[in-house]
Amino acid sequence: MNEWNIQSRAHACEACAQPFADRQPLHTLLFDERAEDLRRSDICEACWQNQFSDGARERKGFISHWQGIYEAPTPQVDAIQKDTAETVLRKLIGQNDPRHAAAGYILAVMLERKRILKVKEQIVRDGQRVFIYEQPKTGDIFTIADPNLRLDQLEEVQRDVAMLLEQGVNPAGQNEITPQVAEQIETPIEQT
Repeated sequence: MNEWNIQSRAHACEACAQPFADRQPLHTLLFDERAEDLRRSDICEACWQNQFSDGARERKGFISHWQGIYEAPTPQVDAIQKDTAETVLRKLIGQNDPRHAAAGYILAVMLERKRILKVKEQIVRDGQRVFIYEQPKTGDIFTIADPNLRLDQLEEVQRDVAMLLEQGVNPAGQNEITPQVAEQIETPIEQT
């Protein structure tokens, strides 16, 4: 299983393919599909009543169900903005680098305390506690594994989080020393 995952709210019903209207009620189901990890399914009210309401919990891999309201996405602004805790978390999840698992977990807890993310479910997979968070404004689902931090690790993780918030997240491979650069560093410059 991935350490974490984001699944965005669908813009149309999975059952009937009708696009959701702004402020339309919808139902979200979460399934455990071992081959693909967790799968989110967004269903309109009519399909929920006709196809899912009676037997959703009996479907293979069912984990959770909740109701929400579809909010149409707002247009993206291209202004340069400093990374927020949420954008840093999204970037860390996109990289799926196990070195940042603890920092991602702390960022998710920070966002939960600020009421930006809501815990929808806690599950145990392969002996590890996993939190299912939802970002209510976008409907995105964040799957965050608990890294089981010890008290003696917190100070280092806090420094990592502060550095990530201050400096941002570098894409994988950036700021690494390549063999050519290492050779230049180790080879003294000859004076003429």
